[in-house]
Amino acid sequence: MNGPKEPTFEHSLVSFGGVIVIVITGLLWLGISLHSLLLVALIWIGGQAMLLGFCFQEIKSAMISGIEKGLGAFFIFFLIGLLIAALIEGGTIGGLVYYGVDLLHPAIFLPAGLVLCSLMSIATGTAWGTIGTIGVVLVGLGEALGIPLPLVAGMVVSGASFGDKMSPVSDTTNLAAMSADTDLYSHIKSMMYTTVPTYIICLIMFTFVGLSYSDQTLALQELLELKQYLNLQFSINLLTLLPLIVLIVLSIKRVPAEVSMLASVATACVLAVAMQDRTVTEVLNSLHTGYFGDTGLERLDIILNRGGIVSMMWTMSLALLALSLGGILDRAGFVRILLSGLLRRIKRSASLMTTTIGAGIFANMSMGEAYLSIIFGGQIFKDSYEQDNLEKHMLSRCLEEGATLSTSLIPWTTSGAFIIGVLGISPLEYAPWTFFNYINPLLSIVLAYMGFGIFRKYS
Repeated sequence: MNGPKEPTFEHSLVSFGGVIVIVITGLLWLGISLHSLLLVALIWIGGQAMLLGFCFQEIKSAMISGIEKGLGAFFIFFLIGLLIAALIEGGTIGGLVYYGVDLLHPAIFLPAGLVLCSLMSIATGTAWGTIGTIGVVLVGLGEALGIPLPLVAGMVVSGASFGDKMSPVSDTTNLAAMSADTDLYSHIKSMMYTTVPTYIICLIMFTFVGLSYSDQTLALQELLELKQYLNLQFSINLLTLLPLIVLIVLSIKRVPAEVSMLASVATACVLAVAMQDRTVTEVLNSLHTGYFGDTGLERLDIILNRGGIVSMMWTMSLALLALSLGGILDRAGFVRILLSGLLRRIKRSASLMTTTIGAGIFANMSMGEAYLSIIFGGQIFKDSYEQDNLEKHMLSRCLEEGATLSTSLIPWTTSGAFIIGVLGISPLEYAPWTFFNYINPLLSIVLAYMGFGIFRKYS
C-alpha cells in the first residue's frame, strides 16, 4: 500500500494561504474568537492532508507530535500563573507598585521601563518571566499614570524580547546557536551588529513618545491615596521584594527556569503567611484561582486581581490548537515544500538572509511555537549558508530575528497567547508599539542589502 504523497508547491501555498485567510478574515472582519478560527483552520489543513493520502490516525498522530514538541511551554504557563498569584499574595507586586510610583515619572516611564525589562530579561533569560513579573507591574503603573495599555504593553514586550534574544542564559539564544551549529558567544556577537543600533533607535522613540505624557503625572493626593490603599491591603517593606531577588539570582546562576520560578513561588507564599496575614488555605487556593481582593480603589484592583493556574487556561487551550495545527503542517510537508521552492529562487546572500527571517515569521504563523521555528529553520537553511560561504552565526542571527522576535506579535503562537493571558491585551493592539520586534528584522534586511554585517568564511 502506497503512503501519503508529497504536496506540490502550489498545493502547499493554497493550504497555508487558507490558514492565513481564515484567521485574518475571522479576526479583523468577522470578530470570531481565535479558538474557533484555529479549529476551522485545523479542519481545513486536516482535509488538505487527507487529499495527500493521510488517514485520520496519521493526522491525529501528527497533531499529538506537534503538541509534544511544545509541552515545555505548558509547564511554564502553569508556573507563570502560580508565580503571579504568589507575588501578589506575598506583597511583591504591591511593593513594586508602591516604590515605583515615586520613581517613574510619566516623562521617563517608557524608556525607563524598556531598560528595566531589558535588564530583567537579560539576567533571567526569559521574556515570559519578565512579562509575567515586572511587566505586570509596569502595565499597572502605566494605567495609574494614564498611559495607554497598548503602548505600555509594546514597551514591555520590546524590552523582554531584547533580553530573550541577547541573554546567554536564554533558551532561544542557545537554541539558535545550537541549530546553526555555531558558538554561543559568536552568535551573540553577530547579533550585536543589528541589535544595538535597533535598541538605540527604540530608546529614542520611546523617549519621544513618552514626552507627550509628561503632564499626566498622578496628583499628590492620588499618589498618597494609591499608597494608602496599598498599605491597607499589604504590609509593605523591602523584604517583600525577596521573591523577585530569588528569581533573578537563581536565573543568573543558570538554575533551570522551572526551579527558579518554584523557589520564587515558595518564598512569596511564606511571606504571604508570615507578613500579609494570609492563611495557608487562602494562599494555596489563590495559586489556583488567582488573587481576588476589593481594595476600594478600582485602578488598584485592576493591578492586583489576576494570576493563578485558571488565568492561563485560555492560553493553554489556544496553544493546544496552534501546536496541533503546526503538527499537521509539519508532518504533511507543506511548510518544507514552500520554503524549498523559495530557496531555489535565491541568488544572493542578502536575499538568503531575508528569506531566513521571513521563514521564521512564516513558521511561527504556521507552527505556533518559536522553538520549533528555530529548529526547523536551522535544518532547512544550513546547507544554503554553507554553499554561500557564510559564517554559521549569520544563520543563527537570522533565525532569532525572524522566529524569536515575531512570536510575540502573532496572537495564536504560544508566546502571543501567553501575553494575552497575562497582560490582558492582544498582539493586534500592542504590535504597532512593539518597536524593537519589527525594527530589528527590518534593519537587518536593509543592512544586509547594503553589505553591512555580512561575515563570510575564509578558506
